[in-house]
Amino acid sequence: MVGRVGADSLELSEAHRFPNRPVRVPEGLRWDILALYGGVLDGLRAAGQVDSVGIDSWAVDYGLLDGDGALLGNPVHYRDSRTEGVAEKVWATVPAEQLYAATGLQHAPFNTLYQLLAARESAQLTHAERLLLIPDLLSYWLTGEQGTELTNASTTQLIDPRTREWSYDIASRLGVDLSLFAPLRRPGDPAGVLLPEVLEETGLRGPVPVTTVGSHDTASAVAAVPASGERFAYICTGTWSLAGLELDAPVLTEESRAANFTNELGLDGTVRYLRNIMGLWLLQECVRAWGKPELGGLLLEAAKVPALRSVVDAGDAAFLAPGRMPERIAEACRASGQPVPSSPAEITRCILDSLALAHRRAVEDAQRLAGHPVDVVHVVGGGTRNALLCQLTADACGLPVVAGPTEAAALGNVLVQARAHGLVGDLTGMRQLLTRTQPLTRYEPQGTTAPWRESQDRLAGG
Repeated sequence: MVGRVGADSLELSEAHRFPNRPVRVPEGLRWDILALYGGVLDGLRAAGQVDSVGIDSWAVDYGLLDGDGALLGNPVHYRDSRTEGVAEKVWATVPAEQLYAATGLQHAPFNTLYQLLAARESAQLTHAERLLLIPDLLSYWLTGEQGTELTNASTTQLIDPRTREWSYDIASRLGVDLSLFAPLRRPGDPAGVLLPEVLEETGLRGPVPVTTVGSHDTASAVAAVPASGERFAYICTGTWSLAGLELDAPVLTEESRAANFTNELGLDGTVRYLRNIMGLWLLQECVRAWGKPELGGLLLEAAKVPALRSVVDAGDAAFLAPGRMPERIAEACRASGQPVPSSPAEITRCILDSLALAHRRAVEDAQRLAGHPVDVVHVVGGGTRNALLCQLTADACGLPVVAGPTEAAALGNVLVQARAHGLVGDLTGMRQLLTRTQPLTRYEPQGTTAPWRESQDRLAGG
């Protein structure tokens, strides 16, 4: 994506789009990182001359380098099964409540900490001299310089969200060697310049600086929430739904841990206090199983299905793995004694109602746990294109929803680069620019929240 930023202008255009296809090999599920890097080079070539480059990606996954800086193997995909049962072994050494109090991270079986302990005896980790998270790995190949960006590092379960530094106590107790990680960098820090061979490959003229951004895509997306004031919740929608609040300090209570909220780090000393929800992954997997029907027509049919007929827990780890998603959703409804959706429209409506219900629970719980009331919910990311989901979320939360921008992660990435180069001001100024320049759609809640509260009780077995 190419961003053009001025005092009263913010434009984004797509330079190059390329697939991200994980590959299953005999040892498990892997990312095709060389194909992704090839896509980055193609994108830079298509973009033409630029003033800065910034990289964000998904969290928790990493590549391992040997002493010569060579990659030791394709990075393992966080949906790989190698971390099954690892958390329980960790808790035997560091109880779950102590781990949360130290790192503030929700339990997710794929956190980097669990991946490292699952790989402890592997030849790759034994021979590794450096660990780079995915965006830092791509940045290293572009610049030859190594660093660990803080917002993404906060998803490893090895960062103390109060000090915004490594949690040496947790690492020591679990035998994790923190010297594997490159020095921490923060959004806005310089990350090097494109190497001569990269310039030659892409046709760009140097020097082209690479700027550290919020390299966890959710950190970049939250930076691009077009909010005014502090009384807002956000939902970053896509494969995952990340629903929560922007706070000045982490919430590390036992009640917060039990509610499975995470404290990830954001721009300018902020904390992204949020809950992971399975998100549109549920629908994506169903659409794949159905032979990729036309989505617009499917959503129109789903809108005709009676509301809240059946709902599932969209945060349930049972839906994490790929495959057989329509059958698994039907089985979950059957097991809970609800009507079993059978047609694609019925299953789609079940998914969207379930996501809206999960959004409601997350927004409600976050306000209560953080003592931070909100007046509006901002929905950003790919889910903003799904008008039915946005309206259902407004109905479920009983709050207005402001949807947009769709390309929030890319806009947040671009704005941090622009700020580092003196083109925009602080986070408030960035958000004001977004509000002035980006198309936003407002959805007012319809009806009462009583049916949603009843469905929530039904799902909880109440």
